[in-house]
Amino acid sequence: MHGHHEGRGRRFAGGFGGGMGGRGLRSGRKLGGKDLQVVILALLAEAPAHGYELIRKLEEHSAGFYTPSPGVIYPALTYLEELGQAVVETEGNKKRYSLTDIGRGRLAAHREVADSVLAELARVGARMERARRAFDGEEAGAGAGAETGAEAGDDEDDAVAGELHAARHALKQALYGTLPACSGEQAARIAAILRHAADEILALRQPDQPA
Repeated sequence: MHGHHEGRGRRFAGGFGGGMGGRGLRSGRKLGGKDLQVVILALLAEAPAHGYELIRKLEEHSAGFYTPSPGVIYPALTYLEELGQAVVETEGNKKRYSLTDIGRGRLAAHREVADSVLAELARVGARMERARRAFDGEEAGAGAGAETGAEAGDDEDDAVAGELHAARHALKQALYGTLPACSGEQAARIAAILRHAADEILALRQPDQPA
């Protein structure tokens, strides 16, 4: 599956913003072919799985941040099978994949990469979840002590989540306190301000980040 990148998810260096060790999964949702292959091998080492189960595992592991499409997972599995690194067992119209000794050898040689990718997926997923909670109005930092795979450096992320929550609250209060009594012209001005703010936020997206 070399050269096949897309999922909802190319290598972190591009889509995730930095190169793992530099692999900073900040805002994109891309994972390079070779990295994805070793991650799949790592998941198959835990237990044989169908393609859709691998998709679900990656989605759950990243708290919904990274969900590779079937068009990404199945070509990767086929490629691993062609390399002799995975073997398939047909169950009706489903295919169940297992790791081979060759696959275990490749995984052993690249275990650090697989673990690093999975850890980064979990960390960024936790960041996205904290941001979601902030925007949903939940208490900033809620669940910060839970086992999410986040690292100690995520204290900064909790602070950012708190800032997002405060900003959201301030916006809500400003709208509630102004809209009921404002004129049509003022309402149009508020709408223009909000549209401009939305455009500025959208401009922060990386070029290859999906809308």
